[in-house]
Amino acid sequence: MMHPEEIAAAIRAGMDCEHLRVRGDGRHFEALIVSEEFAGHSRIERQQRVFRELQSRIDSGDLHALSMKTLTSDEWNSSRHG
Repeated sequence: MMHPEEIAAAIRAGMDCEHLRVRGDGRHFEALIVSEEFAGHSRIERQQRVFRELQSRIDSGDLHALSMKTLTSDEWNSSRHG
């Protein structure tokens, strides 16, 4: 069973994240990822980028489901300040 901290550490190891929050129950997880690496990329491309960092855990079956919200710093700041 995976812990949210393990997923966050795997994402952080491969990406520069301004903000990262992962929550979950051991099998199903939800992540909020804020990174400038997402600038100019579609939602699908952003998610593919994150999944590349987690591929070995997905392949092993340790990570079953992850939903995510991927934002740039500007998008994150806009969503927080209305």
